[in-house]
Amino acid sequence: MPQPSWKVNEIFYSIQGEGRHTGMPAVFVRLAGCSMNCPFCDTKYAARDGKTMSAPELLAALSAWPAKAAIITGGEPTEQDLPALIDVLKQAGYQVHLETNGAKDTDVSQADFVCVSPKKYVSAEMLKKADVIKIVVGQDTDLDDLQKYYAYENAHTQIYLQPESNKQENIDLCVKLLKNHPAARLSLQMHKLANIR
Repeated sequence: MPQPSWKVNEIFYSIQGEGRHTGMPAVFVRLAGCSMNCPFCDTKYAARDGKTMSAPELLAALSAWPAKAAIITGGEPTEQDLPALIDVLKQAGYQVHLETNGAKDTDVSQADFVCVSPKKYVSAEMLKKADVIKIVVGQDTDLDDLQKYYAYENAHTQIYLQPESNKQENIDLCVKLLKNHPAARLSLQMHKLANIR
């Protein structure tokens, strides 16, 4: 039986700069490949470049750092064998967080935390599995369309609004939206504001 492997763009140690776990040290596993091609994507390089890694190679790379939290991001993680990757990390004792656009319904039941950031299209099933639905808000955002995500809020799932590129006009728009929907939260890209990798 063939062993699982993944195309990995990069692995690095930093802190989570967005959302509920801002400030948490973690090892980031950025998988390569994404078919969405969003115009505002800040990791376009991950859509194409990557190195195939087996589970032992990946765990050896992660072991270089002391944190036992791993954040799987991309690219788009659900375009690879994500359940197998989550299993490998959990078996090695990692707390596993996932960042996905949620376009493809995938088994993420073993993940400790799931952030779905809808883009051009998103699976309703993935929205139901999310701990956080993070919506990137810019001047071109369809604000009426944004309202549909509020229906997924519950005791398990919270909405975060993230200003596109940390631009002030987008921050102002998010604040206006939040004042009208106070159950949601603001997510600035703190790592960019603080110039942290």
